Formats: sequence, C-alpha cells, structure tokens
Amino acid sequence: MCGICGKINWRGAPDPEVVGRMNALLAHRGPDAGGLWTEGPVALGHRRLSIIDTSAAGTQPLHDRAGRYVIVFNGEIYNFQDIRRELAVQGATFATGTDTEVILEAYRCWGVECLARFVGMFAFALWDRERRTLFLARDRLGKKPLYYAERPAGFVFASETKALLADPEIEFGVDPAAFGQYLSLNYTLTSACMLRGVKKLPPGHWMLVSEPGTSGPVRYWNLADAFLNKSRYAGLAEAGEALQGLFADAVRLRMISDVPLGAFLSGGVDSSSVVAHMRALNADQGGETLTFSIGFREKDYDELREARFAADALGSEHTERVVEARVLEDLAAIAYHADEPLGDTSIIPMYHLARMTRERVTVALSGDGADEIFAGYETYVADRLHHLLGGLPGFARAALRGLAGILPVSHGKVSADYKIKRFCTGLGLPFAHAHCHWRTIFDEAEKLAAAHPDSGLRDVLADPRTTPGADPAAAFAAFDAEVASAHYLDRAMYVDIKTWLADDILVKVDRSTMAHGLEARAPYLDHRVVEFAAALPPEFKLKGFSKKHILRKSLRGRLPDAILDRKKAGFNSPISHWLHRDSELLERALESNRKNPFYDEGTIRELAAQHARKERDNSLKLFNCIMFHLWHDAFAQLKAHRHAP
Repeated sequence: MCGICGKINWRGAPDPEVVGRMNALLAHRGPDAGGLWTEGPVALGHRRLSIIDTSAAGTQPLHDRAGRYVIVFNGEIYNFQDIRRELAVQGATFATGTDTEVILEAYRCWGVECLARFVGMFAFALWDRERRTLFLARDRLGKKPLYYAERPAGFVFASETKALLADPEIEFGVDPAAFGQYLSLNYTLTSACMLRGVKKLPPGHWMLVSEPGTSGPVRYWNLADAFLNKSRYAGLAEAGEALQGLFADAVRLRMISDVPLGAFLSGGVDSSSVVAHMRALNADQGGETLTFSIGFREKDYDELREARFAADALGSEHTERVVEARVLEDLAAIAYHADEPLGDTSIIPMYHLARMTRERVTVALSGDGADEIFAGYETYVADRLHHLLGGLPGFARAALRGLAGILPVSHGKVSADYKIKRFCTGLGLPFAHAHCHWRTIFDEAEKLAAAHPDSGLRDVLADPRTTPGADPAAAFAAFDAEVASAHYLDRAMYVDIKTWLADDILVKVDRSTMAHGLEARAPYLDHRVVEFAAALPPEFKLKGFSKKHILRKSLRGRLPDAILDRKKAGFNSPISHWLHRDSELLERALESNRKNPFYDEGTIRELAAQHARKERDNSLKLFNCIMFHLWHDAFAQLKAHRHAP
C-alpha cells in the first residue's frame, strides 16, 4: 500500500521539486520510504508502505528487467505468486519478491490484458520509455484512488488531491457540479472531484497518456454481465458451499503478508465471518488472530459488547477502545485526510479504529462489501416495498406521507421514524430516483435553499445541460440503465456498488487507514466473490425481508447463532447527540462560510434551530456543512502555503 504521483511536461522537463513536494504530501500513505525518478518529460514519485518483500529491492519507482518500463504502484496483487510462476514459464526473470515487479512483467508480456489476470486492489502508473506513453489503471471496484488533471502542456496525477495542489498549475477552486453531488449524497460520484479541473479515474478503467493526446478512460471490467447472466445451482445449500469455498480463498490470499496483520471486528456477520476464516488458517499455522473494535459512550451507537462476544466465540486476541465526544476536536484532521469533503459520520470511528489498529499491525482485514453484494441494507427492503406499493394511487401515497410526518422525532441510530419518512417521501418516484432518494441528504428543493447564490450551484441546477452531474439521480439512473433488464433488487445493488460503495465506503476506509499507514483488505470485495454474488438469483440475497439470506444460511454452524441472528447496527457516530452538546463546530463552519460562501447561512441556522428543538434530526445536513468547510479551510491553507515564497 502506497502513495503515487507524477507529472508530464511535453514542452520541457517537469520540475522535480514540484513532484518532490507532491510526494511529501503523500508520506502518510507510505511512511517507510520515498522515491523520485525523472527522465525527459516525465517525473514519477512514490511513497512506500512495505508489505511484501520489505527489503530495499522493492523501492519504487521500479524498472522492469529490460529497463523499458518504469512503474509507481499503490495496492496489492494478491495472486502475484501464481502470475509470477506463469510468467517464469514464459522466460521472465525477477530481481525482487514484490508484486510490483510482477505487474511490470505482466504488462510487458500481455499489455492491457494483464489487468484481467490481477486479483487485488490497485492504482498504478507505468511509463513506457520507448513509446513515451503513460499507462494508468485502477482496480475493478475502486479500492485504491487515482486523481488526475490534463494540462495544456501535459498531465499530472496522484493518489490524493492534496498532492496535486503542490503543483502551481493546479488552482484551488470548487467544482459547482461536484458541490451539488456532495449536498445530495455527502460524497462525489465516479469521475467527479470537488477540485475544479481535477477528475478521478473511474473504477475498472484504464487510460493512456501520450503527446498527441489522452486515450480513455476505457472500461476493462463490466460487472453488469454477471448481474445479467445468472448462475444455476441445485439449491441454496449448493450455492452456499460454493460461496464459502470461494470466500475462504479470498481470505487466504489477503493473509499473505511479510508484516503483522489483524482484522476489524464489530461483532456482526460480515466481520465475524472474516475472522472465523482467519482463525482457521492461523490455527493451522499456530498463530494468533488479532482483532480490533471501537465503541462510544452513547449506548445506542456502541457495539463493543457484541464485538467482545464474537472475539470470545472465535478465539481472537481482542483490543477495544471507546471514542469520547471530544473526537470532534479531531474532525479537522479527519477532513484533511478525507481529501474531498465526506459527510459520512462513520469516518469518525473508522479514523480512530485505524489509528488504534496501527499500534499493533500494518494490515487489517475488514468485512466491507458484504452489504452491497448480498443485500444487507434496509434500503433494499425499501426497494422491495417500493416495488410492491409504488402503484398505489396518489391520494394513498399522500396519506402515507402525512402519517409519517406526525411520527415523533428520534435522534437514535438510523431511527425508525427517519427510515419511514424517507421511504414515504420517495414512494412515488421512478425506481432509480427512489433508490437515490433513500440516500439523499438535501433533496433538490433543499439544495436550492441551502446553496449560497455565490456557490455557482444555482446556475448549474437552473440549466443542468451546461454543467451535467449536479443531480446525482441522473447518475443513478444511468447506472440503472446498464442493467435495465435485471431484477429490480439486482439493479439497486449494481447502482450501490457503482456509487455508494466506490465513492463513500471505500473512500472512507482508504483515507482513514492510510492516514495512519495502515493497509485495509476486504475479502468480500475480491472481484470473484462480487461476480459470484451478482450472478446469484435475487431471492438468495433478499428472501422476503430477510437480508443477506445466503450468507447467513451458509455460515450456520460456522458462526454462533447469536451472531447470525443479530440485527444489523451500522457503523455510525452519535453526531445528533454531539451537536446538541457542542455548537462550536457549526459556528466555526458558519464563520468560514462568511469568508467563502457556499451555504445559505439563514437556512443552516434554521436547520440547527430545528435540531436543537428536536423537531427534526438535521444532524446529517449540519455535518455536511461542517465537513465541507473544514475541508475547504484545510485545502485553502495548503494551497496558500505551497504558493508562499
């Protein structure tokens, strides 16, 4: 796991000091070593977190054995040993034990087609010295980030946007369409970026940069095929056995490491299943399984008791810690490391969990991805109800909305009143728009009220044809169209994998862990497991209203019933309660907003007043404003510092 960056200047050599500063801003991603290589129009930078072959031989940028290719690589290729053996049969020789060198030789042998052979998470840039081209690629699901900007004289890229700001050619400005997405969802979608002029390479895509121009992004993996072409099994039991065999291999591959590793454990099905497989593998080798959990004083949000039960049942060596309300003091650091504004409150416990875990290990396995591929969220139940009730006449839907409106307000963890109100207000929408609505923070009308006239968002919303992308429902609908003939539940899961998973969940995990030099690995997001789940019949995933049906059934007897039957809790923060006790953060955000107006202060103050009176739980909307301005302040200062003499 590492940080990468680079710059091309077709009109002359790029300034190595600029790329050196870019590299320095990625030091948290790779605290073990740093490297810089320049030649002609290109400069490549790398920060190393040593996981495989920790010797100096693995230092990057790394050349292939013939000296034609140079690579900077972030991530892990878990099946690199198998690929290495295959390449050796074809005559390849290796100077290191790294997966990085395997990528070089695979590209030399197979070109772009090498990507289909990799099982792993990755973002890399590979310079062809002979053809003077830069090949960039990102893993199928988007576990590793890659940002870039095309410049009149060249190209610049990095693992994080903060590194791009070290380049004097990159101005600090907010993209209004991305700001619109953020208001809607608490994150930005696919290729969008909050920094104006900067883009993300989408998951499962590659691109080629040359002096004549840029080719791509080009998609090399299409998950829609698996959703549209179902596998056939004799029954649930047969499919469940196949799943557990495949998942066991995914865990095994992710336990390959030359440094200590452990696992995050919440006590739920997903993380417990990972630990159970780790424990079985460690038992064969006589090793201990280390697990880590985080909790809160607010009991509705605390899962330490459940995690402790799971650790005892599974026989792991367990470490836990309680996050106090003073965690709000750390939000500035969290916003800085998030790299773009991210309003998901679960980034708070994730950040602290990563910091605690890094005290003992360098690699941690997680249960991320199981909810998206096996229908584990309440939103899938909402999708089923939408399918069943969406045909109700307008007066009936209005009556349901009216009944929902009189429910008392609760500030609990994903409270029932919140879920019912969100469902009822989205009942009359088209399917893809309704699914987007379940995850919406500010709806379109609320966005207009919340956005300051100087933010540029109102102009974008007034004529979205001039700047597409501000309305995320359009993006959800576009992904939905790629699997239009699939079952509606499969359509919902496909959309979530392309949006919520790639641009919120995986961003949160990557930035939180890499802030502390910790590598997170997610066996459920092995692309083979994802494709397997996508090809299952929808009733294997959501049986009636029973979520993750096949996963729970296949784990019966492998995990205690108390874990399998436990209701999903979610990994959120008690931000609703904290905002009642501490208004300083919001006041700081509004003070920043007066200098850099993006939100309408009157609207935000009214939301805060409603929250204080417990008329509505507006914590997510208020947190949206707080995190945006913490990010804006940090990055404005960063850019000003980089421009200082």
